[in-house]
Amino acid sequence: MKNAIAAVFCLVWFFPVYWMVNTAFKPRPEVMTPDPHFWPHHPTLGNFTAAVTQPQFLTNLGNSVIVVAVTVAASIVLGIFAAAALSRFRFPGRRAIMVVILAVQMLPATAMLIPLFTMFNRLDLLGTYAALILAYVATVLPFSIWVMRGFFVAVPAEVEEAAQIDGATTWRTLVSVLFPLVAPGIVATGIFAFIAAWNDYLIAYTFMQDEARYTLPVWLASFTNPHTGTDFGAQMAASVIFAAPVVVFFLIIQRNLVAGMSAGAVKG
Repeated sequence: MKNAIAAVFCLVWFFPVYWMVNTAFKPRPEVMTPDPHFWPHHPTLGNFTAAVTQPQFLTNLGNSVIVVAVTVAASIVLGIFAAAALSRFRFPGRRAIMVVILAVQMLPATAMLIPLFTMFNRLDLLGTYAALILAYVATVLPFSIWVMRGFFVAVPAEVEEAAQIDGATTWRTLVSVLFPLVAPGIVATGIFAFIAAWNDYLIAYTFMQDEARYTLPVWLASFTNPHTGTDFGAQMAASVIFAAPVVVFFLIIQRNLVAGMSAGAVKG
């Protein structure tokens, strides 16, 4: 019974994805017909051609790659050092910092949109990559710190003491001993930062004032025209193209996640 219920939920979840891919391969007459077709009778790649030949596609793709790459790298690096400091050192105000980080994590990203917009406007950063990257890092960093702190806390202090007895410096201990043990946490925060930065529409649309600086989520809106309507076939093809890197990223990270867990094992 439980398996049947789980199968039903999986089908309900999978159907929108299937319909997106199905529509991406349909010619326009099949897309606009009042009778739904559950598979394309005359499959075509024309929708994908229409999507990738949009004037700003390659430019917006490059924007997304730059912003996402820097966001993931910054959130991981800053999260690692902050988590290591909060888990290994005792200093005044440590608990207050942890409470503030947790409180910021509880805030929705939209709640910080207006304050960030005002701050970046005063700093003359609106319309730049720096504004997007700083906004995304501010959104994902609290989660990154909390997740990686849990991994650092789970590492016994004896492991660091053994490394120090063998002559390892603090930096060497962090890089050669702690990093492999917290690798699953690094991968988890990298996944979260990647998805948050790759999928965001509202911040990118609000902060970027030039179409040449838009990211791919904003590019998806270009298939809707107030005069000609929405080209649903091309929009679904663009959605497939947009979702493909996330799927590929998960497939790559899945192997790295297992490898990180194995590398984190402590031999007796």
